[in-house]
Amino acid sequence: MRAYERFLKYAKIHTTSAEERETTPSTPCQWDLAKVLVDELKDLGMENPGVDDNCIVTAWLSATPGCENAPALGFLAHMDTAPAFSGENVHPVLHENYDGGDIPLPREGRVIRCAEFPFLAGLKGKTVITADGSTLLGADDKAGVAEIMTLCERLIQEGLPHGRICVAFTPDEEIGEGPDHFDVAAFGAKYAYTVDGGAAGSIEYENFNAASARVDITGVSVHPGSAKGIMENALLIAQQLNSLLPPDAIPAKTDGYEGFFHLDRLEGDVAFARMDYIIRYHDRAKFEEKKALMEQVAAKVRAAHPTARVELTIQDSYYNMKEQLEDCMHLVDNAKKAAEMAGVQPQVEPIRGGTDGARLSYMGLPCPNLGTGGYNFHGPLECVAAEDMDKVVDILCHIVSLYRP
Repeated sequence: MRAYERFLKYAKIHTTSAEERETTPSTPCQWDLAKVLVDELKDLGMENPGVDDNCIVTAWLSATPGCENAPALGFLAHMDTAPAFSGENVHPVLHENYDGGDIPLPREGRVIRCAEFPFLAGLKGKTVITADGSTLLGADDKAGVAEIMTLCERLIQEGLPHGRICVAFTPDEEIGEGPDHFDVAAFGAKYAYTVDGGAAGSIEYENFNAASARVDITGVSVHPGSAKGIMENALLIAQQLNSLLPPDAIPAKTDGYEGFFHLDRLEGDVAFARMDYIIRYHDRAKFEEKKALMEQVAAKVRAAHPTARVELTIQDSYYNMKEQLEDCMHLVDNAKKAAEMAGVQPQVEPIRGGTDGARLSYMGLPCPNLGTGGYNFHGPLECVAAEDMDKVVDILCHIVSLYRP
């Protein structure tokens, strides 16, 4: 079975995660895909397939004869889709033999335009898969799940020699909680790759250092007719706080290694307002400077509004995996070789985000990230090409071959 065929099945299973939930997984619907994957792993002949109490699916393959001394390799992907856009009732649409032009989606009047997305030129002639315009597609990261499953199928059915292979599918990656309950020792891999990136052949071993920042503002609410010298409008205080941050340090004005403050949520009224930020930077020292600046801005606003209350909470989320991979660069080098063996130009680039692999690398499992062949994640213009998914499976097979004796 080709990877895209599996993906079409997975994409229709609702698995959107949710922030600020105290359960694991954060949404019960993620169990639906987990159970499907366990059954498929059993049917493939994987060893000890199962799902634990935290909705983490795992299985493995023992090394084939003569490959027992190869390092155990892990391959991971996540089952949930981002809560930023609806992932329920996904209807994949196949655009066969794509002509290279704009792609109109059936619903909501949305169009994936070549002028906005130059990568479309490279998909001409392929089978491009999109959603119908009313939901995201879920290639992030169900494409990765499908590719790892197809890797396992090929290793077994084609009798390809390999060392021990460990696979895992995690919940709640999109809300930063994928590895919260992951048992690295029990997983059994010495090295691993997450398959959770963009274009086929992309290789990522540098990611943002990341923190969340929450600002709770309690104003002073009185009748506006008698408010002079008394009222403290929480919404206006929020506006002032945001204005004190660097105006160009936002996602829409940064790329590459440039970090940012991203105001992800603002809600409230005169009496109370809440602001949620994410803070990102690749360089650890500059990351710490960004957090310190946030503290300074909050202190300045607090001093300017002594009768209001401005509370700032900053919490680190994950760190740049590069710090943990510098002694394991063979993982990157072999991924590059594998891409070339599959006829794909490798693209080594920093992640402007994070993956489960970033945290797993700090948990003792070195884990760079590989592309899935998908684009435009977290929104209704998401797409993936069936042929690129095939190439990713080829890359994974070649990586396995490079680690066997």
